[in-house]
This record gives sequence, structure tokens and C-alpha cells, in this order.
Amino acid sequence: MSVSLGALRAFVLRVVRRGWRAVRHELRAVVVRPLRRLWERGLRGVSLAVFGALAVIGLHAFQQTGVGGDVVGFVGEVRGDQPLWVTLLRTPVSMFVPAVDLPVWGGLPRLLLAFALAELLFGRIRTLAVAYTVTLAGTLGARLMVALGPERFGGLPADVAHAVDTGTSAAIVGLFAYTSVALRAPLLFLAAVVPTVTGSIRDLDLAGREHLIAVAVAVAIGGVLHRRSGQVVVERPAVVGGP
Repeated sequence: MSVSLGALRAFVLRVVRRGWRAVRHELRAVVVRPLRRLWERGLRGVSLAVFGALAVIGLHAFQQTGVGGDVVGFVGEVRGDQPLWVTLLRTPVSMFVPAVDLPVWGGLPRLLLAFALAELLFGRIRTLAVAYTVTLAGTLGARLMVALGPERFGGLPADVAHAVDTGTSAAIVGLFAYTSVALRAPLLFLAAVVPTVTGSIRDLDLAGREHLIAVAVAVAIGGVLHRRSGQVVVERPAVVGGP
């Protein structure tokens, strides 16, 4: 009996040590490293995140004016019944267009955190590329489901094509998913991605399906780009002079 208790104690200690090492690794990757980068570069390091938040606030305020709703809809509203070239042109703007029927202030902290983490760790270009790719993937996936029709598995009725796409939320959850995979950070994935995935599965409407596609594409991109070493290459400022 004493041998069994000793083996159980050793097993529990191993699990605790491994769990603590995993948590410590994730804290360094998700908290310490971005904060150090923010300290080095200041607000310049999160300029894209700040721009995104200001764009959402500005577009939301403009939407409330008489002509603003029509203008914002013309430049940033993406639907499945549009020509594909219109969708491609409007998707970059649609990433910062808030949903009219949702409170804009509730999503701002998530937007800031998602874009700031990605920008600090991967740079502005990759952050924008991932956000655009996952948003466009959700949009094109929705168009394909409408084309399949409700009589086929996974298809959607034709009237869904008139609904407006998700806007910022697909880019946000996609960036969180990409960052979680790149950093090997399951706790971040559990906290920032799983609730959206669960809600999307529960309410499998157009927005829910676009969120699921965005997460799947982000996970695939993160897995491909960071599959070898799992190390994150952080963009360093150029050094003037030197040997």
C-alpha cells in the first residue's frame, strides 16, 4: 500500500511540475514578452491596435449620423450577394466596421488585446495579413454555403446572402487563435477562442459559421508557420551604427 501511495504521490508531483512549467511558459509568452516589447517601443508598438480601436469608434459614431450609415455601408459592408470584387475591396474596411445591433464598447477591449498581442509579437504586416485572411476566408466560406443551398449538407438558404458579415469579430477571434497556436498557449485559446467557438456551434447561423471558419484557418496558418520550433520571431528595431 505504501508503494502505491508513493507512486501516486510521484505521479501527482510530476503532473504538477509539468503543469506549472506550462503555465510559466505561457505567462512568459503571453504576458512578459509582449510587455517587454511594449516597454521597448511604447505606443509605436501597438499603433495598429490603437488605429483599429479608433477606427471602430469613429465608424460607429459616423454610422449614427444621417448619411453616415449609408457611407459606411457603401465602403465597408460585406454581403454574400455582392460581386466578388466588391467583397475583396470592402473586406479591409469591414474588419473595423462594428455591428449596428451590438454595443461597440463591449468589443473594444478584445479588439485592442487581440491586435496588440499579435502586433507586438509578429509585427504589423503579419497581423494585418492574418486578420484579413481569416476575415476573407469566413466571407468566402459563407458564399460557398449559400451556393450549396439548404438541401445540401452545410448549405444555407439564399436569403442569408443579404445578411451583413461579422465585421471585426472574425478578425479578433482569428488573431487570438493564431497567437495561441504560434505561442503554444492553450490557456489563451481556452479563454479567448473557446467561448466564441462554443457560441458559434450553439447558434450555427451565418456569423457563427464565419467565426468557425476564421478559427480553423487561423489555427492552420499558425500551425504551418510555427510548426518547426514553436518559437516566435519578434520584430526588432533597426540598430543604427554598430561595428
